[in-house]
Amino acid sequence: MGGGFVRRAPRAGAGRGQPAGVAFASASNAFSRAISAGIARSGIMFGPSLGARSGSGWVSMNTAAVERPELISEGAHGFGSQCIVVAVDARRVGDGRWEVYTHGGRTPTGRDAVEWAREAVERGAGELLVTSMDTDGHQEGYDIPMLRAIADEVDVPIIASGGAGAPEHLYEALTAGGADAVLAASIFHFGTHTVASLKDYLAARGVPVRPPAPAGLIEGR
Repeated sequence: MGGGFVRRAPRAGAGRGQPAGVAFASASNAFSRAISAGIARSGIMFGPSLGARSGSGWVSMNTAAVERPELISEGAHGFGSQCIVVAVDARRVGDGRWEVYTHGGRTPTGRDAVEWAREAVERGAGELLVTSMDTDGHQEGYDIPMLRAIADEVDVPIIASGGAGAPEHLYEALTAGGADAVLAASIFHFGTHTVASLKDYLAARGVPVRPPAPAGLIEGR
């Protein structure tokens, strides 16, 4: 398995922070089928990106959205906010401050990550994929302060990315970090942890876990 994707169930009421279940999926499967990442640069391209041939339900954008924020609104207007995921890649630049990076985390933009997350949602993003470039690949945990700072400012689901190396890291992101979903890869590489074992771990700590749903996307017991 190349990676894992942990998603909370859709919110039943208004607002975030309500109890919800968690579903698990293989990242290599779920993301390749569910998200056309980084390809939408004009409103015209949303059609093919969300078309039946690609099997995509979402379009994720990072660099293109930073360079032309109107792209978010165009996509949301044409296909609905639920289809638009804005990826926020950021690095810490001071106490309680993070800067947005583009082009795979290589290019600083000078934009504040929390402010950009808020703007993206105001423009129509229905979900945010938040990656800390500081913790990504280190397996020492997600950037909880950054996740919480963004979660406190927006009312759409947040996917935490970058840093998972142990089950407690997922739990921290879903609780202290305020994330609604977690993306992980390295934690599965050596067979020490499985989707089923992480479900059990979270359930034992009071995180509601629902049975996985879409056949082919979800991997679980």
